[in-house]
Amino acid sequence: MNSPDLASRIKKIDAALDFYLKKEDNPQSIIYDAMRYSVFAGGKRLRPILMLEWCGISGGDEDMAMPFACAMEMIHTYSLIHDDLPAMDNDELRRGMPTSHIKFGEANAILAGDALLNKAFETMSGYGKDAKNAMRAMHEIAVSSGTEGMIGGQIVDILSEGKDISVDRLKYLHTLKTGAIIRSACRAGAILADADDNTVRLADEFAVNLGIAFQIRDDILDVEGSTEVLGKPVGSDIEQNKNTYVKLLGLQRSKELVEEYSRGAKEILRGFGGRAEFLMGLTDHLVSRNN
Repeated sequence: MNSPDLASRIKKIDAALDFYLKKEDNPQSIIYDAMRYSVFAGGKRLRPILMLEWCGISGGDEDMAMPFACAMEMIHTYSLIHDDLPAMDNDELRRGMPTSHIKFGEANAILAGDALLNKAFETMSGYGKDAKNAMRAMHEIAVSSGTEGMIGGQIVDILSEGKDISVDRLKYLHTLKTGAIIRSACRAGAILADADDNTVRLADEFAVNLGIAFQIRDDILDVEGSTEVLGKPVGSDIEQNKNTYVKLLGLQRSKELVEEYSRGAKEILRGFGGRAEFLMGLTDHLVSRNN
């Protein structure tokens, strides 16, 4: 894909995030430092990009979806802050930088995650146009980040640690933990464009395929990647005896599945013609990435 196209999208999203996450000069200003530290530590901006693109190819105004796209990144970042905590994955590096609890202390990291989740809903609920579709989109995002989505998947992941589980169980937990907010990003983008039910369904099917391919690629990188490129320790899944696609199916079969699911995602995009050119390239980029 054309990397300047990706860079320009990330730059636009970062400018909007900077607007919504202004630092306040008050006694609790450290919370803004912690929130901004994690949000602007880098990242692919995958979820906001997917939302904006699905809004665009569904005939909507991408700028209209920007508050919701920023909210998605806030939710994603809060989940990373909490994932890195000593009670969870106990990681010291994220995107090549000290994790939030290493930089600001555990209590401030917990509160920074909480604050980003709240700020996400402040941002979405302050949207002043097309209240019906805005409410539908916000509901999609809320469900996907809750007990039947990301948090539910994290719980299943914790309960599965140190146990032998089936591939179906692994797929279930990642469909919630990683896949749910990827799905809601795509679905909400189409909803904000006032797309018909069939388009929302296609957005969902694309996201399911992409989400699984993305997760399997993550599992592969934990084996084949490098700490310098990934910005976090490699081999941590093996050390913590985590269930991954590579552990259950082997490296070769995992690579084959990445190709199968990415083909499924791109097949759905073909029906959108030239409007989906960027998403086609993004899919290829994500499933062949090194970080």
